[in-house]
Amino acid sequence: MVMFYRVDYSLFNAEGEVVDSSEGGSALAFIEGDETMMPGLEKAVTGRAEGDEFKVTIEPGDAYGFPQRSLIRTVSFETIEANVEDLQPGMIFQVGSGTEAEVVRVVEVEDEGITIDGNHPLAGVTFHFELKIVEVRQASADELELLAITRADAAKR
Repeated sequence: MVMFYRVDYSLFNAEGEVVDSSEGGSALAFIEGDETMMPGLEKAVTGRAEGDEFKVTIEPGDAYGFPQRSLIRTVSFETIEANVEDLQPGMIFQVGSGTEAEVVRVVEVEDEGITIDGNHPLAGVTFHFELKIVEVRQASADELELLAITRADAAKR
């Protein structure tokens, strides 16, 4: 039996300040195994009951991973399809296309090329959540069908 979860959350930084919350907005909703949530968050929620409230800390290895040096590199301007004059440090853009597409962040623009970072922007971050399970139920046939279609599409890439 595959379960559907809806979860209210507050996300805190290392200093204990709220940086994101579902308060006044939408709760997180996911089907276990759909790979839309960071693995550590899904693991913390799966098996819980409606009404459960708890805190969890999710380390980088169970979130967006650790930064990888190999994903930071300098490339020539000819290898990118962006308007070079518009590139500024911190900008996000896509290089490549199709299955080779990669979202990168501009680190530095120099005369000989551009340094880009292909790491997820949240790589290396530890997450501190307060969670409340607001709904737990068996996933519907329609939800499971959509999940199967999504997985099939992902497998083609």
